[in-house]
Amino acid sequence: MTVANINRFIQHLHAAFEGLRANVPMPAIETMAVLVHSAMESPRRRYHCSEHALYMCEGMSPRQVLAAVFHDLVYYQLDDGFPARVTHFLTPLVSKQRDELVLLKVSDQDRAMQLCFQIFGFGAGQVLPLFRGMNEFLSAAVAVRLLEPYLALSDLIAVVACIEATVPFRSPRADGQDCCDLLALRVREQAGRRLGLSEAAALAAYTEAVMCDAIAIANRDVGGFAEPSPAKFVSATWLLIEESNAPLAAVGVYTLRDYREALTRMQTFLQGLLPERVFHHYAGFPRADEFERLTAAAASNIAFALSFLQLKMTSISIIEALALETGGNGPVSMFLGDIRSAFGTPERVEDYLPTGPQAQGLDTRILQVLERGRPANSRNDLTISPLTAYMYCCLGVAGSAKALVNAQQMANDALSPAQFLAALPTDMLGHMIDACARIAISRRDSLNLLKASLKKQV
Repeated sequence: MTVANINRFIQHLHAAFEGLRANVPMPAIETMAVLVHSAMESPRRRYHCSEHALYMCEGMSPRQVLAAVFHDLVYYQLDDGFPARVTHFLTPLVSKQRDELVLLKVSDQDRAMQLCFQIFGFGAGQVLPLFRGMNEFLSAAVAVRLLEPYLALSDLIAVVACIEATVPFRSPRADGQDCCDLLALRVREQAGRRLGLSEAAALAAYTEAVMCDAIAIANRDVGGFAEPSPAKFVSATWLLIEESNAPLAAVGVYTLRDYREALTRMQTFLQGLLPERVFHHYAGFPRADEFERLTAAAASNIAFALSFLQLKMTSISIIEALALETGGNGPVSMFLGDIRSAFGTPERVEDYLPTGPQAQGLDTRILQVLERGRPANSRNDLTISPLTAYMYCCLGVAGSAKALVNAQQMANDALSPAQFLAALPTDMLGHMIDACARIAISRRDSLNLLKASLKKQV
């Protein structure tokens, strides 16, 4: 039997406090756990949810566990604001100005909040950077409010530093200092100022211990990038796509364009992500060979996910072009069928597709994921991609690459839907049109006319 997530949070918090010899009453632990659990179970969250936070806790030190529990507590843009149970902690700290959150001045006597400002390198009057620490800072702010009455200051500094380290994918500054170097400097400064550590050896030992904790928790946070199974990495990527694209929550309603644009945004993100910026390292931790292994795995998984995404983008672009040529954009389900149905097994477009040809040179790993499905279940999408698999088999590697370029040109209005379709193999496109015509009953006549007109152009 499985322990309820809320009770697992209580267990982890209780064990962490015991490990730090912090006397925290069980009612206070329960309050913290309920607060975190209620935020992490927000309906929009698909990746940054309770399961992720609990995974982060497994096998970690007490300081790391506390950081893991709180590090994703606030996800402002995903939750459309602050979680209800933490609003009173954060409204005195920030002012919403247009679409931005600006930090307010806090009292110099507010030790906990000043610690957050200084560890994160933020200051009053600053706009919180959306993808460079906003949510992590706000999560840390709630954490210190809850933890300050119980933790030694040395532990509180470490927890805030661990949360700061989870800000992902940061490039070095112009002077060459990276985020780990900067965090170590701030930790060292706080240790000297707040803990009274004046001896160089003591300062160095404390800073190194905190940084080892911080690097380990940060690398676990992005550990999926080193996943040995590229299919599992793609599954995690899909959860992020669903989580970060609100229209996809409306299952059966989101449109072909919604879906294609969601895939495009993830492709743009992955294309701009340097593998060497995924994992952290500091002062020999992790070892150089381990860091190289992690970075190489990240590069391989990013490349695989990009190839997979691009094939999916191409196939949905074909269906979008068919829609645009026969009446306009419409729900994915209208052309491809429902994902699930209360009335039985839903009719799907792949039910009416022939078996694809055995093309040479295909990436068998990608084809396997397309045909057999991604390992993790999805609320908003099928895990299998038989339509894309059929297209991939028909077009082959070179043909798929060419079709992707044309699809991107269509998305940028440099190519009309008709021109995009005319460049595709007639037999493949004819079978796809026939299959869609079986599903999209309101477009059936228009699709058949389109098929006839495309044949005449050949």
